[in-house]
Amino acid sequence: MPRAVRRRDGAGGAPGRHHGRLRAARRDEPRPVRLDRGGRQERVSGQHGARPLSAQAAALLAGGVAAGLVAGTATCTATQGGLLMGLTGRCHGRDPALVGWFLAGRLASYTAMGALLGLLGSAVKLPPQARAALLVVAGATVIVYAVRLMRRGRCAAPASAEAPSRYRAPLLGAATILVPCGVTLGMEMIAISSGSPVAGAAVMAGFVAGTAPAFALLGYVLRRISRTRLARLAGVVAVAAGLWTVGSGLSLAGWIGGTPPPSTVSGPGKQTVTVWATRDGYRPAMVTARAGVPVEVVFKLVDQGCTGTVTIGGRDVALPATVRLPPQPRGSLRYVCGMGMYSGIINFS
Repeated sequence: MPRAVRRRDGAGGAPGRHHGRLRAARRDEPRPVRLDRGGRQERVSGQHGARPLSAQAAALLAGGVAAGLVAGTATCTATQGGLLMGLTGRCHGRDPALVGWFLAGRLASYTAMGALLGLLGSAVKLPPQARAALLVVAGATVIVYAVRLMRRGRCAAPASAEAPSRYRAPLLGAATILVPCGVTLGMEMIAISSGSPVAGAAVMAGFVAGTAPAFALLGYVLRRISRTRLARLAGVVAVAAGLWTVGSGLSLAGWIGGTPPPSTVSGPGKQTVTVWATRDGYRPAMVTARAGVPVEVVFKLVDQGCTGTVTIGGRDVALPATVRLPPQPRGSLRYVCGMGMYSGIINFS
């Protein structure tokens, strides 16, 4: 009897309840990530047991919807909602249909990207520098649309004089995949880790479905405002949002606020610093470490949001995680969230 009991709880039998609780606890621990001198990323993690594909896809679909409703609504509408300015102020009555086509294009592009990420992994994921350039372009596009709205003012032209291309709305919606918000980056990480095109497509499609009500409401509000005297005020707000998006792109790329390290030193030992990722930024925002000594940066996640993905050493890292850096020269190492909104600095001295 003792041997039979041991076999049942061991590797050859079904795990007990305490093993399930242990695995659940381990999933919440920071996952080690190693960045070498070339900027390549290695994640050290355990292998989890496989689950049926249909159950995995259903779970990821539900998780994507929840993430879109709870965490993605504010960040994604702030980053991508400005593109809806290209569909407002029309003098015909098809604006509701245009917003629907915008959402359909967004759903198609996100689902396709999720399938590619699940199939090919991070090989098809945009690097931070390319993402930063797209943020700058998107911000400039929003500013152009906002200026057009302010100059146009109230609608006085006949419907046929200003009919947009039938492809504009779905193309603008599909283009939002190129300007991901912070929560979108987290969904992309999940799609990559799923290792399945079906599961990757499910989590991204669920995320779009969760954010769809906010985009539909924003499109409705913009459509109504564009036909009133508040159009100029909406244009001013959109210009501010476009400038904010451009600034986020510049911050993400390190084109502003960066401090290059001047010289290289070396030394023995190892050190650890801890950074907490909150919805208001990284705490502490500035930490100090010894130059020339390997350092482990332990990122602990407090709140879901933009700071849940950090860009450090030219790579995106999903939190919680432990980033292992090789010996650094004297100077400052800057890291930012996935949207370039919040940043932190590690001073090496």
